[in-house]
Amino acid sequence: MIHVTDMAASSQRNPPPLPGSEDQDPLSEMADGDSDEGEDIFVDSNNPVATRTDSLQPDAANGDEPADLFSEEETRPNVIPQRNPESNGVLSDDDNDLFAEASEEMVPSKTSMLPGAKPTPSPSPGASAAQPRSMEKLEEDINFDLDVAVTNPEKIGEGMNAYMAYKVSTLTTLPMFRNKTFSVWRRFSDFLGLYERLSVKHSLNGCIIPPPPEKSVVGMTKVKVGKDDSSSTDFVERRRAALERYLQRVVSHPSLLQDPDVREFLEKDELPRAVSTQALSGAGFLKMINKASDAVSKMTIKISESDTWFDDKLQEVESEELQLRKLHGVVESLVNHRKELCGNTAVFAKSMAMLGNSEDNTALSRALSQLAEVEDKMETLHQAQAASDFFIFAELLADYIRLLGAVRGCFEQRMKTWQRWQESQSILQKKREAEAKLLWANKPDKLQQAKEEITEWEGKVTQYERDFDRITITVRSEVLRFEKEKSKDFKSQIVKYLESLLHSQQRLIKFWEAFLPEAKAIA
Repeated sequence: MIHVTDMAASSQRNPPPLPGSEDQDPLSEMADGDSDEGEDIFVDSNNPVATRTDSLQPDAANGDEPADLFSEEETRPNVIPQRNPESNGVLSDDDNDLFAEASEEMVPSKTSMLPGAKPTPSPSPGASAAQPRSMEKLEEDINFDLDVAVTNPEKIGEGMNAYMAYKVSTLTTLPMFRNKTFSVWRRFSDFLGLYERLSVKHSLNGCIIPPPPEKSVVGMTKVKVGKDDSSSTDFVERRRAALERYLQRVVSHPSLLQDPDVREFLEKDELPRAVSTQALSGAGFLKMINKASDAVSKMTIKISESDTWFDDKLQEVESEELQLRKLHGVVESLVNHRKELCGNTAVFAKSMAMLGNSEDNTALSRALSQLAEVEDKMETLHQAQAASDFFIFAELLADYIRLLGAVRGCFEQRMKTWQRWQESQSILQKKREAEAKLLWANKPDKLQQAKEEITEWEGKVTQYERDFDRITITVRSEVLRFEKEKSKDFKSQIVKYLESLLHSQQRLIKFWEAFLPEAKAIA
């Protein structure tokens, strides 16, 4: 913590009281529309309603966009398309949506909307003092009455001018929307443009803006040139799933949902072409975060406060981000290992089949052929587990690495707000000293201008102090909600991942148990 050394003692103050304390003025100002009250800004992105039955068509595998604009599902406008259970390669007994279990915990099912269903428990009186009931009510409505799905990626155009379009389907009963069900088509740059506009309007207030998935020049180039291979298909599905998670996190935030840009994104048929999204690529996003960090590190003024909560939380966020990056690298290596295992298993199965065909001993030949069939099944099993490793675990880590970067941005914005306030106090002090010199030098002609400047800067100091009070409350509230939702998200996803591992091992045991009699029958 560094302090202002040349500043008057009056410029030093402790940070504002926290929500629920006697001083509620800053919080009351937040209730106008820029506040972030409510709980669950990052509801689990894997909504069971936001699924699809259509798998990627052959041409969609080479593109970045929806597979079929005139599919059978298009004839049912009131039904959000259901995702193909095997579209991501995960194999399970019930084979529902990959993230169905997570969404059961994070987002109440539609049966919760039926008469007699229990509503979300009301907050305690202490909590209602810090968060207006109207905002909490809106968040309850969002959790129960809003589902968004991103489906049907389809390639539009040919060559390097091609792009991908995605069907964004919404099912809601919120009165802010004109219809209960509606769908629009959006391209990847539209998602980036939405993030850019939300960041400009809300990040200055300390909101955690969910970041979109990163750009991929290599992946998109393969899609544009029409290269038909598994990597293009995987890229299209990964991007679709990432865009869906991103959009669900945005609409689950009460303040962001009320933003007109979000409602237009969901409802309006045509959007203005998004521009200036180059900075939102993967490298551009990290560069933007690092630039903000450098700006903060160059500050000569840091917050002097008795409450060390913000310093401790920032250190926790930075440490957690570092550990998640390491873990993400290990999980990616695991995914690659399973893919290599799939290839080696396939080669082994073919070798066993050829050996069985050349064997004269009937029992041995039959056993070798059965072994080849078992290895073929194991290859499929390894492919499913590799997909589970990626979609359940690796993507979860990648999402939260980006989210933790957004959390750091909130702390940095608070630091910059503090700096602006302290610098205004310093300027005000200099203006007062200049006025005193004019009085001492008996220069009444310049005295009136000096007084006007002092009045102007007194107003700025008051406004900047209120800005700091407001962002302090917002950042604390946002971080606490983020931690709560992160804990729920990791719990549900890790349980889902462990169940997929258990299911895989159970299938493996069944395969070998069925083969054992054939092996014993060899004469």
